[in-house]
Amino acid sequence: MADDARRTQRRLERTILDLLERRGPGTTICPSDAARAVYAADDDGWRALMEPVRRAARRLAAAGEVEITQRGRPVDPDRARGPIRIRRIRRTP
Repeated sequence: MADDARRTQRRLERTILDLLERRGPGTTICPSDAARAVYAADDDGWRALMEPVRRAARRLAAAGEVEITQRGRPVDPDRARGPIRIRRIRRTP
């Protein structure tokens, strides 16, 4: 994998976590929120980042950092089709 691709992946993962941190516990983000935050221009080129954001979310889910939801319920990230949301894992004290 090229260095640029690795940097983009890490940036997407950090952006997802940063957005969730700013939104607070129990809230979700749409993958498009992260794609728009990373994409620098004003046009709709952020759409090309949608699948990379979904992959970044799956990596974070595998690491136990986030969960992928559909209709408010956690789903298997590898089986999710259609619109998804991303939220931090709820940690119990």
